[in-house]
Amino acid sequence: MDKRKQMKNTVQVCIDSLRDELSGLSRDIWSCPELAYQETRAHDRLVRFFSEDEAWRVESHYKLETAFRATWGPVGGGEGDGVLNVGFLCEYDALPGIGHACGHNLIAEVGAAAAQGLKGAVVDQSELPVRITVLGTPAEEDGGGKIDLLMAGAFADIDLVFMAHPAQQDVPFLPGVALTDVTVKYHGKASHASAYPWEGVNALDAAVLAYNNLSALRQQLKPDWRLHGIIKHGGVKPNIIPSYTELEFYLRTPLFKDLCDLKAKAEACFRAAAAATGCQVEITSSNHAYSNILPNATLANLYENNGKALGIQFQEEPNNFSGSTDFGNVSFVVPGIHPFFYICSDAMNHTEEYTEAAGAEEAQLCTLRTAKALAMTAVDVLCCPDLLRQVREDFAQAKLK
Repeated sequence: MDKRKQMKNTVQVCIDSLRDELSGLSRDIWSCPELAYQETRAHDRLVRFFSEDEAWRVESHYKLETAFRATWGPVGGGEGDGVLNVGFLCEYDALPGIGHACGHNLIAEVGAAAAQGLKGAVVDQSELPVRITVLGTPAEEDGGGKIDLLMAGAFADIDLVFMAHPAQQDVPFLPGVALTDVTVKYHGKASHASAYPWEGVNALDAAVLAYNNLSALRQQLKPDWRLHGIIKHGGVKPNIIPSYTELEFYLRTPLFKDLCDLKAKAEACFRAAAAATGCQVEITSSNHAYSNILPNATLANLYENNGKALGIQFQEEPNNFSGSTDFGNVSFVVPGIHPFFYICSDAMNHTEEYTEAAGAEEAQLCTLRTAKALAMTAVDVLCCPDLLRQVREDFAQAKLK
């Protein structure tokens, strides 16, 4: 048996040996859903998971209050430039009202399992200079914790990065879409809605006009552009003309460079509503726009081959995916992969049904199989310098397009 195949077998044995601990980790996170930047229990649970293995050096509250870093190694090369730092990412924030309806508890499990599997495979391979880094990345659903960590330098020494996301199908790569948020606040003037409405300036009228303006705008948008939103505040009482309203919209385009065009069109709609009603308008966006995911054909092909060897059945023509992730920003800085995996449920993400599926025992086989495929892909790159070189060439070429 050649070394690479033996190491891949070790990955599988190691992850299988931790099956109960990994399932318990995922279940604990699922049972106590926490919103972006508030994932204290999930953070503590993951820190405890890695701290119980003394081989890992664990830094809690790493650069963000609910982020962490766990590192192992290096082996086979000391601290020099020849050490390849392989990163695995864990997400663990939930959605308001419906908990882990995007399966981030499973993402955390995949990251932890893949890291432990790779560690088991390389621990005795002194000729392979490698370090393993696990980053706990909060606030994917709202805020962009990975972007915070990028800006803080958390990815500066990582050479490759791996994670996987639950979905309705197994797919080695989907590009996702770029995303920015827009918050719009209209300021009018309160007045008695029946006695003297002419004294008021109706901020709700502005919000409704803006919402309808954007609905009309959709007719002239490119088919793969998206805008969608809500009225977060529409007034306080029917007999008071609303003096304040607030909307929140998400804008998405397949490529990051197109976001500015869509945002300009949307802002024209918001300002037109203000002009029509006499309201003042504030338009703000967060600092963290999400990028589309940069492809890496070499890593995607390796992952698909490893997944097939484990029994994963990949879709030949995957469904379109219009979701967004802050991993996209990471993919423009570090070569990486973000495959999607089926969890034995046809429920759709961001629904109550998917929350149940993410906590079900049936999801465990798929989750751990995905972790094995990720760690085995890392083994391929570690064992073959030509593959690593090709991964880096793919990364450089994709950034130029």
